Amino acid sequence: MASSSASDCDAHPVERESMRKVSQDGVRQDMSKSGPRLPGESAITDKEVIYICPFSGPVKGRLYITNYRLYLRSLETDLAPILDVPLGVISRIEKMGGVTSRGENSYGLDITCKDLRNLRFALKQEGHSRRDIFDVLTRHAFPLAYNLPLFAFVNEEKFKVDGWAIYNPVEEYRRQGLPDRHWRISFVNQRYELCDTYPALLVVPYRASDDDLRRVATFRSRNRIPVLSWIHPENRAAIMRCSQPLVGVGGKRSRDDERYLDIIRETNKQTSKLTIYDARPGVNAVANKATGGGYEGEDAYPHAELSFLDIHNIHVMRESLRRVRDIVYPHVEEAHWLSSLESTHWLEHIKLLLTGAIRVADKVASGLSSVLVHCSDGWDRTAQLTTLAMLMLDGFYRSIEGFEILVQKEWISFGHKFSSFPTAFEFNECFLVAILDHLYSCRFGTFLLNCEAARERQRLAERTVSVWSLINSNKDEFTNPFYARESNRVIYPVTSVRHLELWVNYYIRWNPRIRQQQPHPMEQRYNELLALRDDYIKKLEELQLATPTKLTDSSTPPSGSAQIAPRMQTHF
Repeated sequence: MASSSASDCDAHPVERESMRKVSQDGVRQDMSKSGPRLPGESAITDKEVIYICPFSGPVKGRLYITNYRLYLRSLETDLAPILDVPLGVISRIEKMGGVTSRGENSYGLDITCKDLRNLRFALKQEGHSRRDIFDVLTRHAFPLAYNLPLFAFVNEEKFKVDGWAIYNPVEEYRRQGLPDRHWRISFVNQRYELCDTYPALLVVPYRASDDDLRRVATFRSRNRIPVLSWIHPENRAAIMRCSQPLVGVGGKRSRDDERYLDIIRETNKQTSKLTIYDARPGVNAVANKATGGGYEGEDAYPHAELSFLDIHNIHVMRESLRRVRDIVYPHVEEAHWLSSLESTHWLEHIKLLLTGAIRVADKVASGLSSVLVHCSDGWDRTAQLTTLAMLMLDGFYRSIEGFEILVQKEWISFGHKFSSFPTAFEFNECFLVAILDHLYSCRFGTFLLNCEAARERQRLAERTVSVWSLINSNKDEFTNPFYARESNRVIYPVTSVRHLELWVNYYIRWNPRIRQQQPHPMEQRYNELLALRDDYIKKLEELQLATPTKLTDSSTPPSGSAQIAPRMQTHF
């Protein structure tokens, strides 16, 4: 049997390091042979297995299962553990082989994970040895199906910062200068009776009454009416979000909905049209009429300008992501990498999303027009577009606290079925990876359930810990040291596919061979800054040669040179 050190297998360097030290909340974890323990985490069972490592072959080890994770420690070495996987990351558990299977390591379990990994464990065939561990894994990886609590409800971690207090909608809207003479805060949804997937507090036009909102809700999918997400601090053009109108094949109209959109348009006197961005491909929006949906036609909404952004639905995205998984795990074929990546269409989808968000941001910032964004139900593509547009427009959201508020507002509060320029964002790559990992881990209550109403009923803020508690109690680990706060600067990404790259440090992080080739994120950013500095100096020198005035340390740069840095920082 092949032997392997833990460093050759799936354990991520950050994971291994975290097991050697005090946990991030400051509470020391139990570091016994049975693995680390969080407060509230309890052991369920353990079993000797053979882990089929896709990179270095079979590893004999002991698999420990708790109410939070599966944890594998090698029996052949005393080095760091090989696997530490939250059970919430598991999407499927299948039996591999049968009692009559022949061949080494042909009998066991095959586990598919939401973080692109696939884990295979071989067990002894005698006495149905996998039955117990299969049952235990299934029960605790999918606890709700067995009337068991999610780990978030038994997690007893304590942090110095209360992450549940990070987002206060009234304070966030006040930061934006709201309410004002055109916009008011409505509590019509305080009991979630108007729309059960919307937050309790909504910002709507001052001239629209609560009764108006109730009538409009009957003509919008899932009652998700147009409400304000963000308003420009200077020109007061707004970003609104909603769901599709219920036009249907008969071409139904709603005078209340049409009047409401006119009221929204009239809050901004700088343009005569309200811009509507429908995230869907036009053909899909037409097809949605067959199921009662549709879009804002010119006949019914003559003062609106409608554009389709051609972003595909979640089913197409999932298939594209499945193809990405196929090419990044477990092995990457470097000889065919570019063609394989192109065949997934993943970067094409990212390009369309970024291009759409740029159009939204530019229309608000430069076009001085208020914008209404929606897709079908208004919570997948809609939130992606509004979030990205607000990141481009508002420097506050590029800080750690601001980004947390943006996620809490646009994704969590408004409901969701659940590489950048190095100085523009306060948070680093570890921050984004931590959010993505805990989206599935079930360690925190932040991303549980689908809407604010359900979270209120389950009292998540009282019964669970927020992921923002972890992050804000350890900000140094998630902070970009090169961050330069510029709240009023609008940034736009380059959306050409040739400038887009797959996020290797997330999608291919489990492959040790690829990891070894990747520079540390901070090192990479440092090198990028050095390159920018060198380029800047070179351009200054060229300008000095082109002008008769020789610059000294106290000289003012010649006309034009001061614009070099802003131009270089336009795109991320």
